[in-house]
Amino acid sequence: MDTRYQELVAALELYFDGLYHSDTKRLGQVFHPQAIYACATEGTLTYHTMATYFPVVDARPAPAASNQKRADRIVSIEFAGPVTAVAVVNCAIGPKAFTDLLTFVKLDGRWQIMAKVFHFDLTAA
Repeated sequence: MDTRYQELVAALELYFDGLYHSDTKRLGQVFHPQAIYACATEGTLTYHTMATYFPVVDARPAPAASNQKRADRIVSIEFAGPVTAVAVVNCAIGPKAFTDLLTFVKLDGRWQIMAKVFHFDLTAA
């Protein structure tokens, strides 16, 4: 039986929980250490490696701390082969509603994000 879809959904749940709790230990289980993080929503490139992104997550208040309503949603999952996939997901942190394009590879027996490229919209207060 092909378990790729269920494995990827489990990785995405870990990703969503890591963001909601601002928990880089969880995020470290789903991001490859050499992954990139990029956004151009504000007209300039925001770019991080995990070495620079995780301290940002550690420093921000967790949405869970203020009981923020979760907006996690898997929009789509596409497999390019047995160890490569792309997931489009939605989530929110504070007033930002995100659409994340997550490129995964399966290494060492687990799905890992190699690239997170995203867009965000500001929501009404």
